[in-house]
Amino acid sequence: MLVSVIVPAYKQEKTILNNVKNIYNAMSQTRWDFELIVVVDGFADRTFGNARRFKRANMKVVGYKTNKGKGYAIRYGIARAKGDLISFIDSGVDIDPNGISMLLEHMQWYDADIIVGSKRHPVSVTDYPLIRRIYSWGYYTIIRILFGLRLHDTQTGLKVFRRKVLEKVLPRLLVKEFAFDIEMLAVARHLGFRRIYEAPVKINWDFKHTAFESFLFLDPYIRRMIRDTLAIFYRLYILRFYDDRSKRRWIYDKELDMKINTGEMGSA
Repeated sequence: MLVSVIVPAYKQEKTILNNVKNIYNAMSQTRWDFELIVVVDGFADRTFGNARRFKRANMKVVGYKTNKGKGYAIRYGIARAKGDLISFIDSGVDIDPNGISMLLEHMQWYDADIIVGSKRHPVSVTDYPLIRRIYSWGYYTIIRILFGLRLHDTQTGLKVFRRKVLEKVLPRLLVKEFAFDIEMLAVARHLGFRRIYEAPVKINWDFKHTAFESFLFLDPYIRRMIRDTLAIFYRLYILRFYDDRSKRRWIYDKELDMKINTGEMGSA
């Protein structure tokens, strides 16, 4: 079974080479056959060139000129993936890449559709500020009420999906930035993929926000997250945008080369 690992990256010229090496080496020590796909979300600095310095037969570095958001970068990578299981992990140094294998094992144990890395899992190893813990709890409550997702954390940048889930879900998505994870999970559940579980992660989180920015609703990131989350709810339950009958309204992006409608994901 092949595992595709998608690594979105933006403005990380100083760290991307070591990050990619760490992720590749972590996967090399597992029992899984894998490919690594680094997606550079805009050529703003030397991130693309530095990532390409690490050359392996089962790895490729792709990208595009203009920054379009993490969600778009992940979709761009998934459209070029060949794996039976598809994972994505943030390219920063926060998340321990050994956690990928933990999520993959959980996928097998539970015969899951999706496994989500969770900061709030009982055996996760994390260290992040109290204000962020409060925000995490509040957002978890909102997500459970709006979408019925019984997950304690949806925003940690480490997840694993079965290919069949993404083939059904990705053509319907609109969010390219802040609530991309929520849209994927909510739509997957709406389409009948209910075996969604959490797994522990190890995170060394270095927050650099000022006290002003960290005060919940004064944080622009949080405001955008809430806005996008409410928009997903509106499309899901009011417009019924994600239903099959709305297929003509789904947006096809030629640059994404989204061939997953015909089961051809990875042929690009």
